[in-house]
Amino acid sequence: MTTADLSGNPRRYVRFTVFYNARAYYPVLAILFLDLGLTLDQFVLLNLIWAATIFLFEVPSGALADTIGRRKLLITASVLMIIEMLCLLFAPQNGGAALMALCVINRICSGLSEACASGADEAIAYDSLPENDRENAWDHLLATAMRWRSVGFVIAMILGGLLYDPAIVNRLLPEQFHLSKEIAHRLPVAIVLCQAIVCFFTTLRMIEPPRAATDDIRRACQNAIRLTWKTASWVFTNPKTLVVVVIGLAIDSIVRNFATINSSYYRLIDIPEWTFGFIGSALGVLGWFVPTLAKKLNDRFSTLTNLGIAAAVALIGLTALIPAWRFFGLLPAMLLMTTMGFLGFTISRALHREADSSQRATVLSVKGLAFNLGYGLFSLGFSRLLASFPSQPVGSALQSALFWQVPAFALVTIILFAWAGILKKQHS
Repeated sequence: MTTADLSGNPRRYVRFTVFYNARAYYPVLAILFLDLGLTLDQFVLLNLIWAATIFLFEVPSGALADTIGRRKLLITASVLMIIEMLCLLFAPQNGGAALMALCVINRICSGLSEACASGADEAIAYDSLPENDRENAWDHLLATAMRWRSVGFVIAMILGGLLYDPAIVNRLLPEQFHLSKEIAHRLPVAIVLCQAIVCFFTTLRMIEPPRAATDDIRRACQNAIRLTWKTASWVFTNPKTLVVVVIGLAIDSIVRNFATINSSYYRLIDIPEWTFGFIGSALGVLGWFVPTLAKKLNDRFSTLTNLGIAAAVALIGLTALIPAWRFFGLLPAMLLMTTMGFLGFTISRALHREADSSQRATVLSVKGLAFNLGYGLFSLGFSRLLASFPSQPVGSALQSALFWQVPAFALVTIILFAWAGILKKQHS
């Protein structure tokens, strides 16, 4: 295989990562499922299925990518993305068991697709770059991909939020072509279906770089699982990495759960649906400044102190959500969302510092697996909490659940930081 044969892969990687990740339904994800006829606790439970699917297939998919090829895994990811969108596009509104079944298939396909695409897209792009200057070329390609992905997110967020609101859509259409609310609510999904088709044809045109690989899929999976288990043992017996992962998991689970249901909260505080995309875009702009602040704080304070800052900010944000102030409730919501960026920077920096280069990628995989498991378990608990409160008046169950998660999070946080302090003294 010549260099010329692979020269198109980096460009196709950028196109794939933009269309795969910048999904137009993101700003309305929770209310999309609710308007189909699910309850909020059912939607949160679906996120447990999604997280569990990624948790179970993340490691085997990596072994498959190295065995049968990254291109095949990316094609599979694109096909699964098409299937998950078709499930939502044709799901019957208020369809009872049929609706729930299609939503479950959607979440499983989504999780499998994420697991297949995870790492395979970057791997095929990296291996397609010229060997003599690969590191510099990769830095340039990654920066290009991040810039285009940011542009894609801004466009997708604004477009998804606007199209979901039938009043906005119908203002642009002649009266005889006005859309019903039910059809307008499917428009962001239809756009993502088109994105999935672009991903499919993009991956078909990719070329697999030559590499040393075994044809024994079972052995590759066994080796991957064995390496992950060995690394996980190290992560959870090394006091420094143990504290970072466990405390980070506790904060990430509750904040990420809110990030998943934020559109439902926006509806609770009377934020117009057409603005959801603009809110997502504003958060993207704020995200540009978070790494700078995170670096300064991490340079000045210890990792444990920065985790304490993240926990304190999260607790303040979660507490301020409870009154569900009309419009002003948006401020704590945005505070929580930006906390995720700060937390991610702190955890990533700490793990990179502790991990040896030979195990760094696997350490990050273990962290990802643990965080997905933690998020899934929290989603299960939150869904049970929602189900325990009356659904009327509208929004009362969500507001009650938001209230009770605060003392639970505060208690867990106090216990974990006390434990971390004791562990630090024991190993100092």
